[in-house]
Amino acid sequence: MVDRSLARKVLETEAAAILALVPRLDERFDRAVALLHGCRGRVILTGMGKSGIICRKIAATLASTGTPAHFLHPAEAIHGDLGVIQRDDVVVALSYSGETQEILRLLETIKRLGAGLIAITGGSGSTLADAADVWLDCGVTEEACPMNLVPTASTTAALAIGDALAMTLLVEKGFCEEDFATLHPGGKLGKKLMRVGSLMHGGKLCPRVLAGTPMRDVIYEMSSKGLGMTCVVTDEDALLGLITDGDLRRHMDRSADIMALAAAEVMTRTPVVIGPEALAAEALNVMEQRKITALIVVAGQPSRVAGVVHLHDLWRTELV
Repeated sequence: MVDRSLARKVLETEAAAILALVPRLDERFDRAVALLHGCRGRVILTGMGKSGIICRKIAATLASTGTPAHFLHPAEAIHGDLGVIQRDDVVVALSYSGETQEILRLLETIKRLGAGLIAITGGSGSTLADAADVWLDCGVTEEACPMNLVPTASTTAALAIGDALAMTLLVEKGFCEEDFATLHPGGKLGKKLMRVGSLMHGGKLCPRVLAGTPMRDVIYEMSSKGLGMTCVVTDEDALLGLITDGDLRRHMDRSADIMALAAAEVMTRTPVVIGPEALAAEALNVMEQRKITALIVVAGQPSRVAGVVHLHDLWRTELV
């Protein structure tokens, strides 16, 4: 039988380690956020061993929320990678003891360049903490390891501090859902927040004809662009109407010679339109409500045709 009591103890110990950080959020945390916010270069995360793994995750979180961040392995740094650190950077160094030799060997270069330094350690008074512009305490009373040896609660606490910094910085920078979507175009949220303008068929790919275009040429335009419709526009691209495959079928039932007609005689004069800044999810909702497969994208006043977004384009985003 697995000792679930030990598993519960691990979770309780790590949870307690995180909660113990809350009262430590003082002016030092504020200064760390201000230093990161004012960084004109990149945020460089560095740490050895398991601390390095935590640094990689913090760097990834910062980068995904609008702060250029990079992980630098301290051992590789002293063997040629020190050029990564530049004057305008802020270095965040993680070492529970504050005495990790590979990190301490970076201090001279950091100070010589004038880069900022935030230290995350398990206590004050260490070489790294004393050298830092800002020191943050991630100390724990005990590890979750039964032998109190394996870094568990301490790495969890360090990761939590990193997340707290990243999320506070995110708000300070005014980072929003749209920014997140821009940095995560392949993710589910990125696809949900994708803009119509990035999906539409614009320029020469957008089917359009003039009001006086003969039906033979209208049908050719619809067929060649492959969207089952065409916009009807003025010489200045102002929207006049829309012709769909359905419009063609209805007029063929009513007229013996549809080829004798011009685009303006067949078009629907009040088509449903959408703006290029609308969300792809909004476009999908309109199509579902109206039971249509394409929307004309218009911009400006008077409304000029910018493109066409088709249901197939939304399928490719996996919204459908």
